[in-house]
Amino acid sequence: MKELQPLNENVLLDITEGKEEQKTAAGIIIPDTAKEKPQYAKVVAIGNVENPGIIVGDTVFYKKFSGTEFEFESKKYLMVPYADLLAKIVETEEI
Repeated sequence: MKELQPLNENVLLDITEGKEEQKTAAGIIIPDTAKEKPQYAKVVAIGNVENPGIIVGDTVFYKKFSGTEFEFESKKYLMVPYADLLAKIVETEEI
């Protein structure tokens, strides 16, 4: 089994999306090229980062045009510098 391990201060994010079609209210199918990609993803691996503040499995929000997209073993990934992570998405309880 092969595994991706980020080097330096990089973070590996899983950006594999579901293949469900999206349609407008009128029934027009929206192609993938017209969809805006989300700016959040699940952390798969973390490189050599001192006190990262995130762990594998966290969902993070990252800069719009950051990182390098690639496919590895039929999954889509994004390798981003740790500095390009903007926030960790956490579940909270309503008051």
